[in-house]
Amino acid sequence: MTDDRAYMRQALALARRGWGRTAPNPLVGAVLVRDGEVVGEGHHAMYGGDHAEVAALRVAGDRARGATAYVTLEPCAHHGKTPPCADALIAAGVRRVVAATADPNPTAAGGLARLRDAGIETVLGVEEAGARELNAAFFHAFRSDRPWVTLKFAVSIDGAIAGRDGSGWLTGRASQREVHHLRAGNDAVAVGIGTVLADDPLLTIRDGVVPRVPPVRVVFDRSARTPPASRLVQTARETPVVIVAERPDPVRAAALVQAGVEIVTASSIEEALGVLGARGIRSLLVEGGARLGGALLTAALVDRLVIFQAPCVLGAGALGAFACAPARTPGDAPRLPIVERRALDDDLMTVYACSPA
Repeated sequence: MTDDRAYMRQALALARRGWGRTAPNPLVGAVLVRDGEVVGEGHHAMYGGDHAEVAALRVAGDRARGATAYVTLEPCAHHGKTPPCADALIAAGVRRVVAATADPNPTAAGGLARLRDAGIETVLGVEEAGARELNAAFFHAFRSDRPWVTLKFAVSIDGAIAGRDGSGWLTGRASQREVHHLRAGNDAVAVGIGTVLADDPLLTIRDGVVPRVPPVRVVFDRSARTPPASRLVQTARETPVVIVAERPDPVRAAALVQAGVEIVTASSIEEALGVLGARGIRSLLVEGGARLGGALLTAALVDRLVIFQAPCVLGAGALGAFACAPARTPGDAPRLPIVERRALDDDLMTVYACSPA
């Protein structure tokens, strides 16, 4: 079982290589081992391309016969853009298949049963927590109509997102690169109108992984106040921009639509996420600001909270990241499990779980 975990962790590391390139498919890695030797490995590198098992089998060739296959997701049993991976494993003569987690997609599931029917030993649940976390948005899509929501804040030691004058970068280059990496793995990136007016963000990916499909840029803007001269609007025909409004001003809305912006309406934050989900957005990275973050936290609509903490103090008059979040006492404030914590040069990134993967 120790070896099983080690090889599955290797498969999970391979799966991460597909970050930003496989959606709406999940990230999947595979490792083939025979007589204690890795004879093949692969990952799902691109939507529409070979699945991880097929890539690993191609590397292994005849050495796959009698091997154990470690796969981060149950091998598929259906004909989609590619033939069933379960059939490929059977044809290759593998002896044993270890899967981290079952496939939540009812169309694709059933691969392990097919393998067992062919006389192949199967094991399920090795490193399952890590596999589900890696594809949290994919799993979430089969149990909810709203996107998987990640709320990101860059904060000072004293929890502020902006100083009194509201200007300047808090975090360093390593943290900024990581934010671009996060963007690449999400279907959409969102901010509130306050952030648009204060910072005029572009919300594109300009560092690191180039995603297969650039994330949609979303602005939560009740009355459609987003300026036509903003960088978001000026680039709307290059990368989609969606404004979620409650009561959009007709004149301003018409000018935005003329510039290529899509406007959708919703009367609540819950309805807004449902509208985005219906549009095909399964994962949403929310980058600010305090009011939008507070609304999502109040409605219990945040699944992952990512904090980039810079080693500085902004002091009196600074805007707190959680100034609009629900007030709690130490006794009733939930303790959020830590999913990940690592240093990024002088900054500290921590990922908290607000809901199960």
